[in-house]
Amino acid sequence: MVRPSRQREREHEQSEERQDEDEEVRSCPECESDDLVSSADGGEIVCNDCGLVIEEENIDRGPEWRAFNHSERQNKSRVGAPTTQTMHDKGLTTQIDWKDKDAYGQSLSSEKRSQMHRLRKWQERIRTKDAGERNLQFALSEIDRMASALGVPRSVREVASVIYRRALNEDLIRGRSIEGVATSCLYAACRQEGIPRSLEEVSDVSRVEQKEIGRTYRYVAQELSLKMEPVDPKQYVPRFASDLGLSEEVQSKANEIIDETAEKGLLSGKSPTGYAAAAIYAASLLCNEKKTQREVADVAQVTEVTIRNRYQEQIEAIGVR
Repeated sequence: MVRPSRQREREHEQSEERQDEDEEVRSCPECESDDLVSSADGGEIVCNDCGLVIEEENIDRGPEWRAFNHSERQNKSRVGAPTTQTMHDKGLTTQIDWKDKDAYGQSLSSEKRSQMHRLRKWQERIRTKDAGERNLQFALSEIDRMASALGVPRSVREVASVIYRRALNEDLIRGRSIEGVATSCLYAACRQEGIPRSLEEVSDVSRVEQKEIGRTYRYVAQELSLKMEPVDPKQYVPRFASDLGLSEEVQSKANEIIDETAEKGLLSGKSPTGYAAAAIYAASLLCNEKKTQREVADVAQVTEVTIRNRYQEQIEAIGVR
């Protein structure tokens, strides 16, 4: 019974020594500064205040070559792009460039061009081995096209691709169009990532009707248990105000109107785009930067009747006549 206790004590002392060493490394022993940086090659840890080399001969886990600009780094790199969910094969297969030029930029001969054309054709054929992969390839290309038209960031495309892959694995595509499911997945990804894109905007860049997109979106969200928070109308305010050429003062006033009226329960059951458009219209009048209801309605893609109704409710709630 004595020996295990001594062993535990020895292990405890060793751990305390390692902690003391780590604490010493975190600060400079010369000037006691905490501003420690690694050198350019990663081989040394240096104090940024006094310049004392605290550790040296560290393992450099970077490449053995040096590059001084982006193009030189791209030319010397021997690895490809990281895997991505936006491609049906996750970007792991080889892609043959469409340019008929060699590595030195010189044009290929006619014989080589025909050979590369055949290789390109067979490469495209073998990348999709069955109908499921062809389905996925077409859907992901549609998501990429619509995301580019909407101007959403890369993260939204990744999330939309993951949602579509889940829907394909759960066999939710059966009996529905590929375009409809792909569009609903993109709309769900915009909702999850907090990117303000309305159903009308998504349907404008899609090849399916808005009613089908909404119906498919509700079905996919229910079957995959996607947790969607209600859209905040304030997310639309910066984009709408920018399209209308309004100032920061109008945006701040519109956000105040939304906050004040939402606390009184006026937002419940209302469209967030129409609610934001009405708040911007009211704020433009209060800040003497008047915009017509037609201009605001065209930017927000809502009707003038919606703006008038929400506007009347908002100005009564905030006590403005």
